[in-house]
Amino acid sequence: MHQLPKLPYDYRSLEPVIDAKTMEIHHTKHHGGYVDKLNAALEGHHDLLTMSVENLLANLDQVPAEIQLAVRNNGGGHANHSLFWTSLQGNGPQEPSEKLMSAFKQFFGGFDNFKNEFTQHALNRFGSGWAWLVANPDNQLLVLSTPNQDSPIMDGLKPILGLDVWEHAYYLQYQNRRPEYVENWWQIVNWAEVEKRLE
Repeated sequence: MHQLPKLPYDYRSLEPVIDAKTMEIHHTKHHGGYVDKLNAALEGHHDLLTMSVENLLANLDQVPAEIQLAVRNNGGGHANHSLFWTSLQGNGPQEPSEKLMSAFKQFFGGFDNFKNEFTQHALNRFGSGWAWLVANPDNQLLVLSTPNQDSPIMDGLKPILGLDVWEHAYYLQYQNRRPEYVENWWQIVNWAEVEKRLE
């Protein structure tokens, strides 16, 4: 059975960038809902229940057709949010390490170029979805966007950093002001966690 992970901080920790009520609803209702629906879809499929959500998404073609969409949507929602929570911290803005800065320079021409490209993917995602920093099988870093709860894992990519641009992630505080939410989000990125994933 898949379980809703506990957050590594309390709901107030990310204020004023993300308010406590949004965090509570997002974590318990939205992420919790994905976990519940994923477990319901996998009921009776004992071989699949023992697989990690990442393995399920990486091997979606082996999931029975009748539950494949439910696993894609809810498994993706579970995996995406599990990574999202640990990508955040409330201790004030951090700076990426020299190692990360070097990687940004190598693949994007510098941190500012990376940040601009990532921001554009977040702002240009029509409707609901995610912006991502990912590593491909050749360990090259790429920025991309996925719709809905689709995970880069489904395409053989490793998520390093993800930003949720579904309206439920920001609407109580920012209403329709996605650009403001995205701009402020950079203040709470947990760069130490990003570097761990990169390694």
